Amino acid sequence: MDSHDRHDPQAGHVITGQKQPAPAEAAGHEDHAGHGDHAAVFRDRFWVSLALAVPVVFSSHMVADLLGYHVPSWAAWMAPVLGTVLFFYGGWPFLTGAVGELRGRRPGMMTLVALAITVAAVASALTTLGVGGLMLDFWWELALLIVIMLLGHWLEMRALGQASGALEALAELLPDTAERVDATGTATPVRLSDLQVGDVVLIRSGARVPADGQISDGSAEMDESMVTGESRPVLRGAGDRVVAGTVATDSAIRVRVQAVGDDTALAGIQRLVAEAQVSKSRAQALADRAAAVLFYFAALAGAVTFTVWSALGDLTAAVERTVTVLVIACPHALGLAIPLVIAISTSVSARAGILVKDRLALERMRSVDAVLFDKTGTLTRGEPAVVAALPVAGVTDAELLGAAGAAESDSEHPLARAIVTAARAAGDIPEATGFRSLTGRGVRATVDGRDVAVGGPAMLRKLDLAAPAELAEPSAVWAARGASMLHVVRDGHVLGALALADEIRPESREAVRELHAAGVRVVMITGDARNVAEAVGAEIGVDEVFAEVLPADKDATVTQLQARGLRVAMVGDGVNDAPALARADVGIAIGAGTDVAVESAGVVLASDDPRGVLATRRLSEAGYRKMWQNLAWATGYNVLSVPLAAGVLAGVGFVLPVAVGAVAMSLSTVVVALNAQLLRRVDLHPTPPAQPIA
Repeated sequence: MDSHDRHDPQAGHVITGQKQPAPAEAAGHEDHAGHGDHAAVFRDRFWVSLALAVPVVFSSHMVADLLGYHVPSWAAWMAPVLGTVLFFYGGWPFLTGAVGELRGRRPGMMTLVALAITVAAVASALTTLGVGGLMLDFWWELALLIVIMLLGHWLEMRALGQASGALEALAELLPDTAERVDATGTATPVRLSDLQVGDVVLIRSGARVPADGQISDGSAEMDESMVTGESRPVLRGAGDRVVAGTVATDSAIRVRVQAVGDDTALAGIQRLVAEAQVSKSRAQALADRAAAVLFYFAALAGAVTFTVWSALGDLTAAVERTVTVLVIACPHALGLAIPLVIAISTSVSARAGILVKDRLALERMRSVDAVLFDKTGTLTRGEPAVVAALPVAGVTDAELLGAAGAAESDSEHPLARAIVTAARAAGDIPEATGFRSLTGRGVRATVDGRDVAVGGPAMLRKLDLAAPAELAEPSAVWAARGASMLHVVRDGHVLGALALADEIRPESREAVRELHAAGVRVVMITGDARNVAEAVGAEIGVDEVFAEVLPADKDATVTQLQARGLRVAMVGDGVNDAPALARADVGIAIGAGTDVAVESAGVVLASDDPRGVLATRRLSEAGYRKMWQNLAWATGYNVLSVPLAAGVLAGVGFVLPVAVGAVAMSLSTVVVALNAQLLRRVDLHPTPPAQPIA
């Protein structure tokens, strides 16, 4: 025990830029960069191919007959020459992609596209050269197919690149330079790469923090929305930590640098976002298998189509139907269905302060039916606060808090800081002199010429005083709830008592209420005494409390809940939560916790608001719904369209042209892309905070 019969609360934590495995990090950045490069490649090829395709289409006798114009004889060369150029230039990404798929023995989308354009080009070339007496002029269909496929891939890559833009957005949060303060107090602009741990930097009003650190001088309302997703500025003062990328909105501060470069919280978030964008989900794995199955399905359907129509004696129809089947079967929409949802959901979640490390964990979150919250630092703030002021008759709350706050103003103890904070909120704090720390008992000071002491039972015994009878009952109630009771004495008279406890987050009750509304059971786990745990649990409204649990036994509690048939999400922030986070069906590190907790979690909440669990669940439900909607549409479209392309309704006069098949295929891709974009409209922000607990 120290001077106030107090214990130090568990300290809160902030993100510290934990390092992720190098392979995942590298993969994430390579994948991210690739989307932009691929978009540019497909964009350039699309515009050039479109320019080449226009004369090819209008020099086609079939199109001319359809639109009622005459193709001059000199234009006969345009279709075969430009069509051949189109095949090799516009079709090159698909041809090389098919080679890669076949080498990897994983035929899919690119193989189907390459097969379709190759069949069309060969048939048209043989017709142009007069080989075999074929009359299969498919140059214009080839041109349309290549242009449409390039357009689809360009839109896909651009959409993925835009959705992955969270990484650039995070990188742009950092300023280009920082103002480093030297020993003389002079601020000099330097590059971020020149900053070192221990440097002091000046952050002017409206400027961004260049590196993680601790405020050494001044205070400011900090806009941390880019990191936590919270829109309201947070007051930070001397001794508080700030992270790179946040903004001092109203005044200048000085910050002592504690982390730079890859060790900053922002860099850690970037690694998490990149890792999430390349992590493969269960739905993505299913989509990959579906694309492979669809290739064999299309190849078989094409072979059957060609065989049947050839057997009927119509070679032209056989080739045309086969080409149409291969065009329709291209799983372009299927290839876009899942990756686009993943990229968009990752981007949306990152902006909301939800950092997804493991896509499978996010998918499982929608089916969780029990959430196990660690108490300290998760449902509570992990630091003491004045939860009740109990003045004696004739003394006001403001007078009691003012006297206590003045006496404690020179103390650095966590309980002292809590009392000073409460006193400032109640009014002005008088000046104090002659501060003394009474070891094991409390503090003493002269306030407005009067002797004021603040401390626990040991102090009262030392002063030979007894707590007034009127304080006995309320003090017992708060003590039963685990609060520390400190008495305030002025000139030998007890003014009242202050109850201090680990403050319950005002958002905790709202989070529990919303989880209950969603049919989710809420459980709390803590190492605190049972009476303290039960009091906090009742205040918040949880369904079940596990108290007096040793850190090593937390994962056993998760196992116990799972043995009941519950799918468990564990929410915690400390090192001792890491085994439980790893054991749970979904591990969620809240408040970005410690490095170990973050490493063990599948989802990381940058904010310490427990309602982020609700936002994660909403994201899980919305993302999974979009994945399966897209998967069902893309697969169903192909399965239903292939028989039509094969000509099963030719007997009733319906024949699906190859160009119409290409357009229909492209439209299916548009449907999938638009459906995925609707994820941006999902509201992940929690409801307004509940009123603080009195």
